[in-house]
Amino acid sequence: MSAPNPGALPLHPTPVKLQCTFTRTLRPLETLRAGEVGLYACGPTVYDYAHIGNLRTYLCEDFLRRTLEFVGLRVNHVMNITDVGHLVTDADDGEDKMEKGARKAGKSIWEIAEHYTQAFLVDLSRLNILTPAHMPKATDYIAEQIDTVRAIEEKGLAYVTSDGVYFDTSKQDSYGTLARLDLKGLQGGARVELGEKRSKSDFALWKFSPPGTTRAMEWESPWGKGFPGWHVECTAMSVKLLGPSFDIHCGGEDHIPVHHTNEIAQCEAAHGTREANFWLHVKFLTLGGDKMSKSAGTFLRLDDMLSQGVSPMAYRYLCLGAHYRAGMEFTWEHLKSAQTTLERLYQHIERLPQGGHVSESHLAEFRAGLCNDVGTPQGLSVLWTMLKDDSVADADKRATALAFDAVLGLHLDAPEKGRVAVAAPSEVQTWAEQRQQARVEKRWADADTLKKQILEAGFDVLDRSHGFELKRKG
Repeated sequence: MSAPNPGALPLHPTPVKLQCTFTRTLRPLETLRAGEVGLYACGPTVYDYAHIGNLRTYLCEDFLRRTLEFVGLRVNHVMNITDVGHLVTDADDGEDKMEKGARKAGKSIWEIAEHYTQAFLVDLSRLNILTPAHMPKATDYIAEQIDTVRAIEEKGLAYVTSDGVYFDTSKQDSYGTLARLDLKGLQGGARVELGEKRSKSDFALWKFSPPGTTRAMEWESPWGKGFPGWHVECTAMSVKLLGPSFDIHCGGEDHIPVHHTNEIAQCEAAHGTREANFWLHVKFLTLGGDKMSKSAGTFLRLDDMLSQGVSPMAYRYLCLGAHYRAGMEFTWEHLKSAQTTLERLYQHIERLPQGGHVSESHLAEFRAGLCNDVGTPQGLSVLWTMLKDDSVADADKRATALAFDAVLGLHLDAPEKGRVAVAAPSEVQTWAEQRQQARVEKRWADADTLKKQILEAGFDVLDRSHGFELKRKG
């Protein structure tokens, strides 16, 4: 199966290899423009907070972006914000998730969209995820979505029913290639299941507002007042910001059978291209063996970690240790172990002198691991091997670790940013200050007594070059 080169531009080789979901092969990354990468990542539907499963996907996409930039490529990173059109099922029925979220919160749909968008940006910052160059909102690109639907209709691949405009998958021979769908198996079923859809695989391009109602978000269109289907927003915005063919499209593995399959169908119909040259998908994070889910209420937020005294950087470290194409089971034990290991790493780096040079041999090994399908576990392994290598001078170890951190993003140059802030009771804070003074005055017995009191109160006190740090035990 060939790569979807649109033919308008030559492909330019890079040092990076990626596993493409579309071709099911590990292929060298060749870009449409020399030295540049167009990267589109499916962003959040802002009807609720992002959970740590969602955030794992965004972390893995950050590892990809940092790897591409590490080898000298310029990345034009686009991540959409879905604030309309995402229905509660993949069958084009039910209500818009945003409408449901607004009703649950007792606020306007615009208010919850802004609230959860800002909460998402805070989570990205906490995890040291690089901000995308563009974060377009679906509601700001309605005209482009209408134009996309009109282009598909003009090519004869759309039809109108009483509740919307649908994509006719039977007229596209390539439909379902990404997910290797069995379309014949999907065709069966009573008409009552299909409604006015001609096939189970057909999907909504534009949904009409129910007669006699006024939705919070609806727009005039050539077919009637309504709102766009979920899938069309990504096609319209990626084409607007990256062109009808770009280099890499990312998302979670749940996007393969429906959302990304439909994106490809739309772009092929409207523009004659397959949208992206490479399709990358992150495996699920599971909790108790099940996929984390907002709709089922089985999810954890980053705030849940903070409430347990765990740093967001510990979660970043945990995700670095699992390859993006490998499933990852979350446990508090694994997370707290990652925090312990990360603290050990911070302390090791803090003891190393400055002014060294990067170890070129270890840098080459680190780069090779990352360039092989974003091998972050290999990258961490090279880091620890380098730190234990007696042939590398201490100052050079520090310089090399900081060079690696351009990809790892663990704040190795400023560990205080990566440590969780713990609000200790005023009494414990006073004991820590008294202990610090006792140490300055070399009253070791008093210092030991005060430390024992701190430990019994559920905190630990760590000596730092700038004074001390209090951490919740466990």
